[in-house]
Amino acid sequence: MKLLQAIKQFAVNDPGRIAFLNSGTTLTYGELWDRSDQLAAYFLKQTRRPQSPILVYGHMGPEMIVSFLGSVKSGHPYIPVDVSIPVVRINKIIESAKPEFFIATEEMEDDGFLKYPIEILQSTALEEILLGSVQQPPAEAWVKGDENFYIIYTSGSTGNPKGVQISMNNLQSFVDWILKDFSINGQQNFLNQAPFSFDLSVMDLYPALCSGGTLFSITKDMIANPKTLFAELEASDVNVWTSTPSFAQMCLMEPNFKLELLPNLETFLFCGEILPVKLAKQLMDRFPRARIFNLYGPTEATVAVTKLEVTKEVLDSHSVLPIGYCKDDTELLVINENGKPAVDGEKGELVIIGPSVSKGYLGEPLLTEKSFSINNGQRSYRTGDAGYRKDGVFYYSGRLDFQVKVHGYRMEMEEIEYNITISPYVKTCVVEPVYCDGKIDFLNAYVVPNNHSFEKEYQLTSAIRKELSQQLPAYMIPRKFTYLDRLPMTANGKVNRKKLAAGVLI
Repeated sequence: MKLLQAIKQFAVNDPGRIAFLNSGTTLTYGELWDRSDQLAAYFLKQTRRPQSPILVYGHMGPEMIVSFLGSVKSGHPYIPVDVSIPVVRINKIIESAKPEFFIATEEMEDDGFLKYPIEILQSTALEEILLGSVQQPPAEAWVKGDENFYIIYTSGSTGNPKGVQISMNNLQSFVDWILKDFSINGQQNFLNQAPFSFDLSVMDLYPALCSGGTLFSITKDMIANPKTLFAELEASDVNVWTSTPSFAQMCLMEPNFKLELLPNLETFLFCGEILPVKLAKQLMDRFPRARIFNLYGPTEATVAVTKLEVTKEVLDSHSVLPIGYCKDDTELLVINENGKPAVDGEKGELVIIGPSVSKGYLGEPLLTEKSFSINNGQRSYRTGDAGYRKDGVFYYSGRLDFQVKVHGYRMEMEEIEYNITISPYVKTCVVEPVYCDGKIDFLNAYVVPNNHSFEKEYQLTSAIRKELSQQLPAYMIPRKFTYLDRLPMTANGKVNRKKLAAGVLI
């Protein structure tokens, strides 16, 4: 209850302070608390299944945050679902989670696609509840301890999404760490780039609300219109920037994305993807007063568990950035292929032990048993990520399942991408395998080029290949190079590899 109490204190002591800002739409702490009370009171009266999940559908609007708090204040975990999520996947989520309520914070053209019987609160009905007379649900009803606070659905190897259960205790461990270790000193403006269905959003949402900050949301419409995006950013006065590296890379393509645009930007927090050295250097040049942090962690361990402050000394001494040091209440192990703790510098699987580790996947005992266990009384999660520890610092080495075999040669895709990206001719790139008759035939490098003097693409390709030949064996150099103005991104702000693999280049 510590997290919710912190938000309540700001609502009581400074009710007019802005909690959320989005294209001119604002939500104060007082409005957030009162409206979520209203919704919680409604759920407590209507529910027939205590602690059943509540699905919240929408896109980065203030009603989503109200619905999140209204759910947990009535003892129910919420499931965030962005409007970008396909109908088929929404039905799979509903079938898996069996939520009691479906809150549509935005108008839905047709709710007939929902296969599972569920009470739907459309935006008009939701508005009536939120604008009613204020009712205060008892604090005893709030989600607490090991009860689920939210459930986020991630991709599953079976083709079905799997719901990661995050408890009140899990979330509290994460928020305490962020507030303590990242100079979050209260009443700062936080960038919210990731949709709420992506757990990176948790990194800005709850640290902002628990410190009296203001959340500034970047919507898909802003991203689709760069002129609007940068005008909104300039007006945001952001202090804490949380995003994927891919989103920052996209912003860097705008020359005005620099100190003058965001003069009070103090902190960059990056997670969800590898942070390239080149990108960190560009940000350091553009924003010389801001601190840059590289974080690592899976959804199953509540967003992130390690951090590294990226300094000039770190950049000068590393070609690949470490993921840094584990948070104080958590242990990160490297387990070799024999199931033993790896020695210093030896690569193995990263295993996380601590209070932010999830209890497992909702309704999936076999999948849970495969990846989760109890270690010395604490929950443990096998990440499936490769890494190693050297001189006390952890390094990420890609997915254990992100290797490919091309004509008999086994290779790490991320190693190839890194070596292409360090070329002065390249801004960023992604390498994807091309299949023929069910087997990988060759590798295709999708490249966003830097400014260059070559008249023809084949000349640029030749120059990049020549550089790669100094770093990689011939069999690791992609056969094909495809040049793009930008890489396609998912709604979560990551590179959309599926689109590239399918040949969709816009």
